[in-house]
Amino acid sequence: MHFEYKVIEGDFVNAGIASSSVKKTLKQLNIPPAIIKRVVVALYEAEVNAIAHACGGIVTADIDSDKIRLVVADKGPGIPDIELAMQEGYSTARPEVRDMGFGAGMGLPNIKNNVDKLNVQSTLGVGTTVEMEVNFN
Repeated sequence: MHFEYKVIEGDFVNAGIASSSVKKTLKQLNIPPAIIKRVVVALYEAEVNAIAHACGGIVTADIDSDKIRLVVADKGPGIPDIELAMQEGYSTARPEVRDMGFGAGMGLPNIKNNVDKLNVQSTLGVGTTVEMEVNFN
């Protein structure tokens, strides 16, 4: 199964549309709740990052019998130092994003803690692609 969702810069009202939709599908497929939770946490964090830090982007979800592969690709400023961005508490969120309760610097660390495979590629001035994989077993 293949799903695609668009995320729009600054659209916090609709943050979580992709992760909610994927959650519903995984429930219908009888994926264990603990695995669904991991998928939803990782995907939601990646969605919010694209909304908060980039000019929006595209979320794709590919569900196989044994795993889910998620990709969030944005057209944002890029991440200058991925290793630093992976540290808990590090954030480049604008003050208005923080005022809404986002930007605590837990996005990438939460993603890393909830997936089996993670690949973050970023080019300054071009954008960032976050590839995640969660196994169902």
